[in-house]
Amino acid sequence: MNQINCLVVDDEPIARRIIETYCGHLPYLSVVTSCGTALEAKHVLQQQKIDILFLDINMPVLDGISFLKTLKVQPQVIFTTAYKEYALDAFDLAACDYLLKPFSLERFIIAVDKAVEKLQPQSLTASEPVDTKSDDYIFIKTDGKIFKIQFNDLLYAEASGNYTKIVTTQQVLLPTMTFSNFEEQLPHNLFLRVHRSFIINKSKISHVEGNRVFINKTEIPIGINYKEAFLKELGFSS
Repeated sequence: MNQINCLVVDDEPIARRIIETYCGHLPYLSVVTSCGTALEAKHVLQQQKIDILFLDINMPVLDGISFLKTLKVQPQVIFTTAYKEYALDAFDLAACDYLLKPFSLERFIIAVDKAVEKLQPQSLTASEPVDTKSDDYIFIKTDGKIFKIQFNDLLYAEASGNYTKIVTTQQVLLPTMTFSNFEEQLPHNLFLRVHRSFIINKSKISHVEGNRVFINKTEIPIGINYKEAFLKELGFSS
């Protein structure tokens, strides 16, 4: 495995040392440096390539969430914080993971593994079969039944606590499954995440108006952190 460059950003020296120590247990991680403020980190990111950014949230001058919003190109980000209430904001910014202090070495390794997996190039060798999967449906279990859902019939899905509300042209299903788990089962070329709580079928868009997208007559909000990518998917710039 190639060396992976890491940057640690936390205003607490003890917290920085803990992360550096944890990184030391994984020989493929190289801590380029550690910073006490987001502004110092921004300078480092301008000078060299960083693969994984360990980022605290509650910091002076510029907090971690605001800092990440300033980055045009961001590394794989693992938030390290004592405040669980920022988790949704963090994942809205495509954070790789969210570690709540104090976290164990085991939990740290799990987060790093997620980041490393995303950093690996998705290349195929001659010995690997080409994925020719062409299924245009998925199966969903709910209410003691298994439903076959054709992608062409799926209008949108909405996060609903421990459930995912699935709206099709024929019915509404409410299976007990996480929103992220459901999203993983969908082909990304057909479905778009437009909000932390909504996924839509791109082919079912009737029109877009401001920060709203309409699927037939249903109005769905477009999250501020998703709008730019959403418009690019439609062939427009923000």
